Amino acid sequence: MNWQQLWLGFLLPMTVSGRVLGLAEVAAVDYLSQYGYLQKPLERSNNFKPEDITEALRAFQEASELPASGQLDDATRARMRQPRCGLEDPFNQKTLKYLLLGRWRKKHLTFRILNLPSTLPPHTARAALRQAFQDWSNVAPLTFREVQAGAADIRLSFHGRQSSYCSNTFDGPGRVLAHADIPELGSVHFDEDEFWTEGTYRGVNLRIIAAHEVGHALGLGHSRYSQALMAPVYEGYRPHFKLHPDDVAGIQALYGKKSPVIRDEEEETELPTVLPVPTEPSPMPDPCSSELDAMMLGPRGKTYAFKGDYVWTVSDSGPGPLFRVSALWEGLPGNLDAAVYSPRTQWIHFFKGDKVWRYINFKMSPGFPKKLNRVEPNLDAALYWPLNQKVFLFKGSGYWQWDELARTDFSSYPKPIKGLFTGVPNQPSAAMSWQDGRVSFFKGKVYWRLNQQLRVEKGYPRNIAHNWMHCRPQTIDTTPSGGNTTPSGTGTTLDTTLSHRNHV
Repeated sequence: MNWQQLWLGFLLPMTVSGRVLGLAEVAAVDYLSQYGYLQKPLERSNNFKPEDITEALRAFQEASELPASGQLDDATRARMRQPRCGLEDPFNQKTLKYLLLGRWRKKHLTFRILNLPSTLPPHTARAALRQAFQDWSNVAPLTFREVQAGAADIRLSFHGRQSSYCSNTFDGPGRVLAHADIPELGSVHFDEDEFWTEGTYRGVNLRIIAAHEVGHALGLGHSRYSQALMAPVYEGYRPHFKLHPDDVAGIQALYGKKSPVIRDEEEETELPTVLPVPTEPSPMPDPCSSELDAMMLGPRGKTYAFKGDYVWTVSDSGPGPLFRVSALWEGLPGNLDAAVYSPRTQWIHFFKGDKVWRYINFKMSPGFPKKLNRVEPNLDAALYWPLNQKVFLFKGSGYWQWDELARTDFSSYPKPIKGLFTGVPNQPSAAMSWQDGRVSFFKGKVYWRLNQQLRVEKGYPRNIAHNWMHCRPQTIDTTPSGGNTTPSGTGTTLDTTLSHRNHV
């Protein structure tokens, strides 16, 4: 396809330099955007430059070992229709080799299989999942121990289009087969609508897909070698499957080469998943009673709550396990002032005092932390607003609006919070927004939800413990710190009719 001569047979609200794209082109642009090849334009979210799309197509074609024409030909469309992993393809553009996204700080891990697919006998499915771990321990000094109950480092489960414990829903048979969290979160999810099989070319081979997702859970990104296990697209069943040299090089770069003997002293020096809990100055908080330091909607739609030296994820099933902040983001202190993730740049910014830290996923960017300039120190909260793709910083009764990719003129800031965010308190303790533009502010034991017009919705503030953390009802003080707001009656009951994404 020539991007200068667009087919206009289907009128859809996506354009290239003002020209409407056809149905096939829209699907291709959606794919390139979803899997990290094409970044959304900064000014208008539905307007792309022809050269950007051409370059994104070339990158996808190179990664797929197709002729890099930059045109949407039949082979490229066919490749995009193949089933694949749900994670993006942030390939290592410099060396074209394996990509490292994180690592566990120990080499002896536990795993738990929470449920199994209906298309396989239980013993066959379990054997395939266990073999997925064995593939990695065969080439690296890693050991895996299965647990039948309780907490585990890596947790494997199957769910369909909707799930109460995963914000990253599946799309039915085909396309996205599975996805996983990188260290040290440990969730591995498979689409239960797939026809999972073993020892046959029919359906989707469970062992190969499980080994791929366990690779992500151990810290590996996608590989540009189409025959590598960590390639993003599923190539089908291979009876004599084994790891590609790029897979082996990647896992050994993270954990070292396989050694026949692991000395006791090495085992003793490894750090646990969560570091020992200090009694002072930051005891482990209770998510159901603690006031928050910061909230953040992070990469892949995960919600993070911060208090003291600890962080946990929040979903419909309630708060997740607590981690030391420094165990996830190495070099980051606790007792943060604010945290914000920008889908526009893939940057996470953490603020404390007069310093700012920048991370991509869980790796600190070079040159950080830096001194916080042109904005007052000791911020109260921060959020990214997707409707204008800007970051908002809050302190006291004022806010700053920051463009991450342009020199921002702060001479007219801070501006009054109440002038833009109608009905919210001054000095919020935390803030965040959803992809649809709704915003939540937190203070004390309650929170306020705002609509896309940035006005507080009816029935707010509500109780954080009941309606956000999904804790069991108990007598809780719902007065914000420093305020005298009385929450409505709707804040004292748990709304179980809506998903976490839709009702918080």
